[in-house]
Amino acid sequence: MELELRHLRVLCAIADAGSVGRAAAELGYSQPAMSTQLRRIERYFGESLFERGPAGVRLTPYGFEVVAQARDVLARAAAIGRRPASGAGPERRTLRVAATNSPMLAGMMSGVRTRLPDLSLAVSSVYASSRIVELLEEGEVDAAIAADYPGRELEHSDAVAHRGIVTEPTFVALPSRHPLAQRSQVALSDLAEEAWFLTPDDGAGWPGVFYAACSAAGFAPAVTHEFLGDQQQLQGMIADGLGVAVVQPTMRPVPHVVVKPLAGSPLWCRYVLAWRRTAVPEDVADAMFQSAADAHRQLVAQSPHLRTWAARTWSVPGA
Repeated sequence: MELELRHLRVLCAIADAGSVGRAAAELGYSQPAMSTQLRRIERYFGESLFERGPAGVRLTPYGFEVVAQARDVLARAAAIGRRPASGAGPERRTLRVAATNSPMLAGMMSGVRTRLPDLSLAVSSVYASSRIVELLEEGEVDAAIAADYPGRELEHSDAVAHRGIVTEPTFVALPSRHPLAQRSQVALSDLAEEAWFLTPDDGAGWPGVFYAACSAAGFAPAVTHEFLGDQQQLQGMIADGLGVAVVQPTMRPVPHVVVKPLAGSPLWCRYVLAWRRTAVPEDVADAMFQSAADAHRQLVAQSPHLRTWAARTWSVPGA
């Protein structure tokens, strides 16, 4: 098989949808045809690009690399032959962007500035992903980074488009003197008696997915503190032994705090780039997406606990 642009589009569609079936529907394929195409593509690359699971598919570390390069190739191919109108000077545009709590925001902004120097981003922090969707639908913002959860994907009208940037496991932050701090991973049930710091309702499924995972593990949290604030302050309270918290796996722990995977990965979160179709051209959406994906890869590279987890979890061929 010779690799073609259509094969790269298939990979990107599956990565964005998080499901072979949803990607097939978006591209107008049958699911069996899409599955066959994916197997051929993976044979071409010589290893699995996606991990299959009951909630859909997730990119393997190698898959992240391949899809990132595929997006770059597709963006370059789409730009072939384009040139500004004769005599027209560069027109500086401003894009209104809302973003939920995400460490990839800064990297995305830097990447967009490099890729599209004539575009500026006006960013506002909006915690609730449900509110982000409302702002997009109302035309108050043009694009956004939002979050959702497997099985509870964001819903919006056809006026809004979205791509999944990454679906990542949720880890737990513990005091370094905690009895479980030396374990390579921590079972959620082992934390049944802990006090928990939880962020508020985000309108997209949190903290419901957390309580559901606790229930599946056989307990209900005894004490919870609602906290939405500075991460340094949160980690300071964890370091002092005041509680534990579920956190993004790319979080950099401060002294006296450790970040550990949860055994069995009972909690996952997906970050998505969403935009108004009439406000954001395809090439701009591609640049924002690529910049966000690059930012996440850089965060992974700086997170030894996440790299170790990924190497262990995705080391089995065909996983």
